[in-house]
Amino acid sequence: MSSRDHIKNIIGKKAVDHCGFWLGKPHPETIDILNATLGTSSLEEIQNRFNDDMRWITPQYFKTTYMHPEGLAMRPWKEKNPHGLSGQGMLDYDSTISDLDSINFPDVAYLDFSEIMEELEKPHETYRLSGFWCPFFHDLSYLFGTEELLVFMLTDPDIVREANDRICNFYYEANELFFQSAADKIDALFIGNDFGTQNALMISPQLFREFYLPWIKKFAEQAHRYGLQFVMHSCGSIVDIIDDLVEAGVDCLHPMQTTAKGMSPESLAERYLGKMTFMGGIDTQDLLLNGTVTDVDREIGRLFSSFGNGFILGPSHEALLPTVNIDNVIRLATHRRSVSD
Repeated sequence: MSSRDHIKNIIGKKAVDHCGFWLGKPHPETIDILNATLGTSSLEEIQNRFNDDMRWITPQYFKTTYMHPEGLAMRPWKEKNPHGLSGQGMLDYDSTISDLDSINFPDVAYLDFSEIMEELEKPHETYRLSGFWCPFFHDLSYLFGTEELLVFMLTDPDIVREANDRICNFYYEANELFFQSAADKIDALFIGNDFGTQNALMISPQLFREFYLPWIKKFAEQAHRYGLQFVMHSCGSIVDIIDDLVEAGVDCLHPMQTTAKGMSPESLAERYLGKMTFMGGIDTQDLLLNGTVTDVDREIGRLFSSFGNGFILGPSHEALLPTVNIDNVIRLATHRRSVSD
C-alpha cells in the first residue's frame, strides 16, 4: 500500500497495521544540519530516507501564485505588521467598516497556479497536504494588531466580522479555482490558525464559535465536496473547542501538542478516538531539545498505548528549529513500530 493510501486510511479512521509519519517542514537551518548528518542534499532526500508519508505543497507559499500587476502582496497586512503588534496594524481603534475599503484585499483575478501545478504533476506515492493555508485569525492579528483585534471582537464585532469575511472569501474562492485543476492531485485541504496558548484558548470558546467556527465549517464542506480530507493546524491547548471541530468536519488535527493543558494523548484518545485523527505528538519545546533517545522512545510508546496504530507520528510543530537534538529527530523518524510489535 502506498503512503498516500495509508494516510487516507488513518485519517478515514480505518484499521491499519502501523502508524503514519510526517516530519513536517523543518526550518532551513535544520534541513542543513540533517543533510550534513545524513549525507543527503535536500529536504526531499531527507524525507525519502525517513520514509516520510506526507508532503505539504500549498499554493499560498509559491511566490508566483499571486501576481498583482502593481506588485502588491497577497497579504499586505503581514508585510506591514508581521508580528501582529499593537499600534502597527493597518487599522486602529478609530477605524470603522468603511476604512476596510481603503485596504488592498487580495483578488483571485491575480492568481497563477502554473508553478505549483508543475510540482503536482510529478509522480508520487505520498499523501499531499495542500490548498490555501487560510490563516485568517493571524491575518486579522496583522491587520488590526493583536490587542486591537481582541478588543474589537467585544466593542465592534461588525468590523471584525466584515474583515474576516473579506479575507476568508478570498481564500475560499482561491481554493475553488485551485481545486478545479488540482483536486485529483492532492489529498487534503490543510489550513492553520493557532487558537491556543500553553494553558488555554487565546479567546473564549464563545468568541471562537461566533467569529471563526462558521468559516472552518465552510472550508471543511469545501474540501469534502471535492473529495478531499480536511486537516487543521492549531497549536496549544484547544481542548475546549475540539468537540466543535469534530462537528465542523475536521478530519485530522495537527500538531497534537500533548504538553499543553488538557491535551495529553490519554485524554484525547479517551474522548476522540474514532471521531478525529491526531497528527504530531512529540514535544518540540523540551523533549526533542533536551531529552534522550530513550525519552523519545518512551513518548512514542505512550502515543501507541493511547491511539494504537491510528495516528500520524511527528513533531508537535511543523517547523523544527535548529535547536533540536538531531539524534532525537532521527530517532523519532526511524523508530517506527506498530502496536503488534
